[in-house]
Amino acid sequence: MKFRLKALGLHLLASTVVLSSILGTLYLGWYHWPGWHLTDVVHVVIVMVGVDVVLGPLLTFTIARSTKPRRELTRDIGMIVAVQLVALVYGTVSLWHGRPLYYAFSESILQLVQAYDIDDQELALARRQKAEFAPHWYSLPRWIWAPLPEDPDERGKIVAAAITGGDDVISMPRYFKPWEQGLPKLRTELKKVDAVAYFSTGEKKLLKERMRAAGLPTDQLNSMPLTGRGHPLLAVFDPASVKIIAIFRAR
Repeated sequence: MKFRLKALGLHLLASTVVLSSILGTLYLGWYHWPGWHLTDVVHVVIVMVGVDVVLGPLLTFTIARSTKPRRELTRDIGMIVAVQLVALVYGTVSLWHGRPLYYAFSESILQLVQAYDIDDQELALARRQKAEFAPHWYSLPRWIWAPLPEDPDERGKIVAAAITGGDDVISMPRYFKPWEQGLPKLRTELKKVDAVAYFSTGEKKLLKERMRAAGLPTDQLNSMPLTGRGHPLLAVFDPASVKIIAIFRAR
């Protein structure tokens, strides 16, 4: 039993260190608030933790015996580690391709743009036409303005594509503009909490309670939804400076 517990402890320590390093790097670089919430990647992380931190060490505890030949023990642990590596690579690749790249103001809402939202064709166009907004592997999340193009034909094509499930302008970095340039337009789109879409009546009640607890007014034009693949959040602005004061969960 002492040998098994030692094997369990060493395997658990190694798995925890490796997984924590990967998740910590991704969180600090790309998934920090509100990215983690909006990407809704909890299921991926659960798989990684379940296989790498729970299942792997438990299997090692089960098969480890001091009387087992060293070669056989090495083989068994190697098979367990191989399964762990598959889960680790799957989760890491999924999180990498889904990492947050932009928080975009477009039309009347704020939207999260993830790495896999931008296809290779749009990436190539951005690098030729708007290199300063084209993402790279080292690009960290940034706030941008993504207005529809002024050309009516281009605008119509994008709107039609978005309606039918195709790419929207937030997936086209060649149309991106600096965040500061969009603030005058953003100010005109701010609403009172009760007028913001995406939230139920009960959620709006909870949001107003949280705003009041933070000392923020609930009867001003100061709110805008922040959307992604997870449940929407509420971004609250200072109407004068158009700076984000707080971001609230609705649940």
